Amino acid sequence: MNSTTGSTAARPTGVRPQLLFWGCFAALVATSFGFIIRALIMDNWAAQYGLSETQKGEIFGVGLWPFAISIVLFSLVIDRIGYGRAMVFAFICHVASAIITIFAPRYFDPYWSLWVGNFVVALANGTVEAVINPVVATLFPKEKTKWLNILHAGWPGGLVLGGLLTLGMGTGFTWEWKVGLILLPTVVYGLMLVGHQFPVQERVTAGVPYKTMLQEAGVLGALIVVALIVRELGRVFGWSLPVQLGIGAVAVIGYGAYVRALGRPLFIFLLLIMIPLATTELGVDSWVTSLMVPEMGRFAGWVLVYTSFIMMVLRFCAGPIVHRLSPLGLLATCAAIAGCGLLWLSHATGAAILLAATAYGVGKTFFWPTMLGIAAERFPKGGALTLNTMGGVGMLGVGVVGAVLLGNIQDREIDRKLAAEHPAVHATVVGESQVSVFGAYRPVDEKKLHAAPAEAQEKVTVIQSAAKKSALRTVAIFPAIMFVCYVALIIYFRLTGGYRPEELVAEKSQ
Repeated sequence: MNSTTGSTAARPTGVRPQLLFWGCFAALVATSFGFIIRALIMDNWAAQYGLSETQKGEIFGVGLWPFAISIVLFSLVIDRIGYGRAMVFAFICHVASAIITIFAPRYFDPYWSLWVGNFVVALANGTVEAVINPVVATLFPKEKTKWLNILHAGWPGGLVLGGLLTLGMGTGFTWEWKVGLILLPTVVYGLMLVGHQFPVQERVTAGVPYKTMLQEAGVLGALIVVALIVRELGRVFGWSLPVQLGIGAVAVIGYGAYVRALGRPLFIFLLLIMIPLATTELGVDSWVTSLMVPEMGRFAGWVLVYTSFIMMVLRFCAGPIVHRLSPLGLLATCAAIAGCGLLWLSHATGAAILLAATAYGVGKTFFWPTMLGIAAERFPKGGALTLNTMGGVGMLGVGVVGAVLLGNIQDREIDRKLAAEHPAVHATVVGESQVSVFGAYRPVDEKKLHAAPAEAQEKVTVIQSAAKKSALRTVAIFPAIMFVCYVALIIYFRLTGGYRPEELVAEKSQ
């Protein structure tokens, strides 16, 4: 890494950018190990513990949305407590999550044991990104989008490696051994980063006051984050709507009383785009193995590994692509491709699945890191907070809304079609009403289904297969929304002089 891409002023003596970058890369690999292992063994959990589709979606979700709690909270204090201490917390949580997930279901309620284990791993993942995103943006201030894309090649790289290891273990190993795989990259990044000296974030180096950082996100940014977190915590702990509103109001009003700013309009708009973006990428990735089982059987897990390999290769080549298309042009192009890929995947059979998956894989490749790059380039005064809040809202959106939506679509579709086409089977296999963020629903009771006659099971399987395709078709609306938003931004910037990164101007530190 040469001097033209880094900022020597931001690096204290002793910072080794190459080792630091690859240590951050390894930490991101650890975060994706937990994701793909969960995606590949979710059906094992469902079969063993009788989980409904919506409950599977809730476990997928809790492996994502707590990410926002740690990434936002650490972003508020990361410049004061130091990146090293934050990474120690991440390391402890990664180890603890594996222990809880493997052993707790044996002694406690399985659903809540898996929920807690995935909650802890999400906290670890959010802490990792709270550190690595501002660190890499500081190391490469002139090419933030390029290097954030290369950094985030670690995510699909981990999906490929973790997927190959998990699939390679086959049925000869129980799911507990597969969960333990997350400890491999965890040990690697722990050894690479222990005792490492981190750079000073560019906002701090430029003397931008802490309050100014908070004002970039503003009250509206806080409202989005707090509303999503409180809504999900309210569901988990059974808080009434007035309690949820009260807690949210106290948090947002307190933040607003201090910052006295609504937040940058463009930043708020980008935050809202992150919700359909994260659902398109991570929501579908969470479910794609299960969704493709009707067409691919035991080979369904390879779809996620294959699309992740495409992402990894393309993100390493991000520099020339971003330079040619511009960040917003790249995002608009990817949204169009991803939408077409999802629609195609929902209808594809046989060899066409590979082509459809290729289109989807190419489309989703640059979403996440390019949005982070735009946040880093356009809101440098926001420092770690604006950069990481972008990722935090994405995880909240897919965890609270997106992943659960995909499961709920299936449960409702199965309930509706069974009742209409096979009422006798419906009365036999559908369980009691349950409640999710989308309201009450009646899922298939897996224990009743296994006890039902073979003919009834076959009828349910046919309807379940159709419901999975329906879920993919429904989620294709999200990249269509994103495409419209990105085109609107391209027009906006052309009318206002073009897209350009903002340069920090030193301010008097408070």
